[in-house]
Amino acid sequence: MAADEAIEEQAAVVRASGALGRSAGLNRLFDYLVDASGSEVRPKEVEIALAVFSRDSGFDGAQDASVRVAMHRLRRKLEDFYAGPGRDQPLRLSIPKGEYRIVAELQGPAPLPPKPPRRWPWVVAAVAVVVALHAGVWAFLAGRGGELGEVRRSAPWAELARSKRPLILVVGDYYIFGETDPRTGVSRLVREYGINSHEDLDAWITENPEDVGRFRDLDLYYLPVGAAFALKDVSPVVAGEDVRVVMASDLTSDMIRRNDIVYVGYFSGLGALRDPVFGASRLAVGDTWDELVDTRSGTTYASQEGGPGGGADTKRDYGYVSSFPGPQGNRIVVIAGARDMGLMQAAEAVTGADTLKALLRQAKDAPAFEALYEAEGIRRANLGGRLLLAAPLDPNRIWSGARRELRFPAG
Repeated sequence: MAADEAIEEQAAVVRASGALGRSAGLNRLFDYLVDASGSEVRPKEVEIALAVFSRDSGFDGAQDASVRVAMHRLRRKLEDFYAGPGRDQPLRLSIPKGEYRIVAELQGPAPLPPKPPRRWPWVVAAVAVVVALHAGVWAFLAGRGGELGEVRRSAPWAELARSKRPLILVVGDYYIFGETDPRTGVSRLVREYGINSHEDLDAWITENPEDVGRFRDLDLYYLPVGAAFALKDVSPVVAGEDVRVVMASDLTSDMIRRNDIVYVGYFSGLGALRDPVFGASRLAVGDTWDELVDTRSGTTYASQEGGPGGGADTKRDYGYVSSFPGPQGNRIVVIAGARDMGLMQAAEAVTGADTLKALLRQAKDAPAFEALYEAEGIRRANLGGRLLLAAPLDPNRIWSGARRELRFPAG
């Protein structure tokens, strides 16, 4: 096979894998280099700048590092692909250091898989939950005939207890990165709604090379405060199950198919669960994640907990609970809130014997249901709440194409 044919064949494999991410600039650069591999001419930096990044004839590589930055990132993407999903490919594409071209070479023995990223919030959350689960086992054994036992024998927890599948406890998390202002030297952590992963940050820097050195991937994620209090209520109920803790940003479609899922977090942190949660719901997300709209009545429920400020005034927030079958007959339970108070109220309601009984009664003991709660509190202190609505869900609409068009705000 000719070298250019080998490159074209491997390029198709790389494209199909999605290994280059969503960066339009990085994908254009890859296609340009692949096309150039069929000729004897090796492109120069200025030629790539004009053809790929739409720079003008006055391009100066000493002042504009866009091509070099993009080449570095493309080289790293290819290395990551062949160290992971592409490890079994007979050939690999690579970019020689200091050159602007792609070559195909035989791949040696499969390298060791890369070490998992150091996700300290992962570790902290997992340790906290494991400790809580051990404590919950004793609470359950001591109170089998009490309120906890009654909750565990009720939907949706009874379905999880009977299931033979492993249980994943999913916690809604958020990606943050570092920023250094070159003018002032001030360093800060940034939460940008449009940048929700390492790949998103890579794509941003590739498209905005002037920000090279300004933004830095710190491999940091944060969890809402309310999630900790919600987990305190949920963990004793699922004690004794085969539980694994996963951040929502790491939840995959394969996990959703093969496992039972319990989600705890904000609406905005649902990630891959957003579409199934709202696919059959009578509720829709409004202009922001702090708003829910009842599509039947037109009522808008807007959280007052978001944004700066505080004070001693009582504020309203909204929590949500749903339970429905997964795509392979597994069970998915969602405990969510617009903000902390709503999340805490939802967790209390679905793990309390009386409140759970009231929810199920209003939902007509349907195998799939949803419920909305209003919570009142001050500065994340939940002072109580009430059930606003509870209704059955149509499971056929959750995973089929019959769902309404779903639109979500950034966040």
